[in-house]
Amino acid sequence: MILRRGFVVFLPRLVGLLVVACCSVSIVYMLACTPKGDTEQLALPRVHSPTAKEGYEAILQEREEQHRDYIISLKKQIAQLKAELQGRSEQLKSVQDQNPDPLDIRLDHSNPEKAQANLLAFLRAQIDKAEVHSGVKLSTEYAAVPFESFTLQKVYQLETGLTRHPEEKPVRKDKRDELVEVIELAVGNLNNPEGDSNTKRRVYTASDFIEGIYRTEKDKGTLYELTFKGDTKHQFKKIVLFRPFGPVMKVKNENINMADTLINVIVPLAKRANKFRQFMQNFREMGIQQDGRIHLTVVYFGKEQMNEVKSILENTSKSVNFKNFTFIQLNEEFSRGKGLDVGARVWKGSNVVLFFCDVDIYFTSEFLNSCRLNTQPGKKVFYPVLFSQYNPSIIYGHQDSIPSLEQQLIIKKETGFWRDFGFGMTCQYRSDFINIGGFDLDIKGWGGEDVHLYRKYLHSNLIVIRTPVRGLFHLWHEKRCLDELTPEQYKMCMQSKAMNEASHGQLGMLVFRQEIETHLHKQKLNSKKT
Repeated sequence: MILRRGFVVFLPRLVGLLVVACCSVSIVYMLACTPKGDTEQLALPRVHSPTAKEGYEAILQEREEQHRDYIISLKKQIAQLKAELQGRSEQLKSVQDQNPDPLDIRLDHSNPEKAQANLLAFLRAQIDKAEVHSGVKLSTEYAAVPFESFTLQKVYQLETGLTRHPEEKPVRKDKRDELVEVIELAVGNLNNPEGDSNTKRRVYTASDFIEGIYRTEKDKGTLYELTFKGDTKHQFKKIVLFRPFGPVMKVKNENINMADTLINVIVPLAKRANKFRQFMQNFREMGIQQDGRIHLTVVYFGKEQMNEVKSILENTSKSVNFKNFTFIQLNEEFSRGKGLDVGARVWKGSNVVLFFCDVDIYFTSEFLNSCRLNTQPGKKVFYPVLFSQYNPSIIYGHQDSIPSLEQQLIIKKETGFWRDFGFGMTCQYRSDFINIGGFDLDIKGWGGEDVHLYRKYLHSNLIVIRTPVRGLFHLWHEKRCLDELTPEQYKMCMQSKAMNEASHGQLGMLVFRQEIETHLHKQKLNSKKT
């Protein structure tokens, strides 16, 4: 495939080289045929010399022979270039015939039989390229693609995240259907082996399946190895299946202009004036100064700290001449869902992208563009997975060594985790939010309303874009576990708090701090003795 692409890239260069060569030959020919200047002309015999006629004829004959030699030489060079070009073209055609281009499969509607044959050849080539029959040399131990194992009921997986478990039932329908299909296909192959159909043999069922392993090479396909019970205790049947990935096909090529796409950032708030001040610093830099196509709606519950919040908002407005904001005050108990719903419905302008946000969120201008690009009215809504920050006091050791907020926002295993269980930060067009029915306003307080809205979109015909994003962060804040909680609720709250505090390794260092300090003390004593 690489060789073929090399020929395709080299072919235009070769044709260009041929054109340049022909032009050069023409220039040389013209220069050779052009009479030289007076100072460089050959000494001609005098007109009245008795040998003038013979001299002119000799010079002309010599010039004619030189020109003839030039022409013969150039013709040979042109013939050689044509032969080389012909050879390259035939070689390229031979490679294309042996390895059909994936685009031919898609575009050759005039010859469906050839397209089908090319597709089958491509899929067989995928099996040869994958690690099915032989291994592949790898550079490091981390380059190996691990298998995951499964039984009829469970999947045992390495990449778990926070919402998946090392052992679990396949929750996603596509994964569940994939494994069911593979097991059924394997049973069918066992019951219909190639060979004599009259031979009496055992009938296999899914209950004979013991276990399987599978792995996916993203550019080739998925390999499955399934083990079944044999005829005796120590005999087994193994079926190896491969699901090759087809050629990449272009679906769409479009220009998208987001110059006039406004985002309305809606923030529900109660108290937390200091957090709001920090949020407005981020909003000012990223939203106003860098992006500029943004509106802010603050829905405030109660009156405590309200004047301070309004003052922060007005000061920002004056300092950067920002007028695109709305402040709504509600005299009732805080409800995140109610606040977001009110903020969305109060908008009276044209259809707008809504970004449901919290006061402890940090976003970049790049995220705002992702918000626009992944939403489409009546088509798509965006549910980004944000990166949740660990406790900086634990990450950076001592309070004095904590770097600035911008320097803390690094996506690493030691600094935080993907918050894949959260659905609160989301972008969608206002028309989609209204049509889906908005939030469930019976849910009070904080939490639950986001999952309910997310499920509404999942049950609709809209495409839900769910992906980690590098420009959206949840800033760490202390989680309080109230005394009013039951022992079981308090335990769960503390577990959640621990998960948000630090990584597994960092928490382990805190647990074993005494042992570490004792070891360091012994090392110092030993060094003094020596």
